Amino acid sequence: MIAVVALLALAVGGVFWLRARYAMITVRGQSMSPAYAHGDRLLVVRRKRCGVGQCVVFADRRREGRNGWILKRVAAAPGDPVPAQVRAAVRDERVPAGQLVVLGDNAAHSTDSRQFGYVAVSRVLGVVLRRL
Repeated sequence: MIAVVALLALAVGGVFWLRARYAMITVRGQSMSPAYAHGDRLLVVRRKRCGVGQCVVFADRRREGRNGWILKRVAAAPGDPVPAQVRAAVRDERVPAGQLVVLGDNAAHSTDSRQFGYVAVSRVLGVVLRRL
């Protein structure tokens, strides 16, 4: 009986650890095609540290409290030059500390830093690890 309780506690602890470390999201829309298509399920490692070229998931300010996540690729990190296509949305030469420039892979179907400017690193859920 004690062994069963210990195994159950271990399993529950493992589930909590996994949920604290990883998340799973479903891609909505075409903004990241061809890399990720509508309906793809992605495994995301929860961390704020990310680099240029990585795909990140971050909270959508317009959907506060409604589990709204956005998937985009990091185009510039703090200290990097602001990409030319984003300069109209921001007035800086370099990306400020604590901010990211994010772009969708499919520019024709993407709302990204070209429209809404920087994304605060504090809003990042994590980095895409792989497609499931």
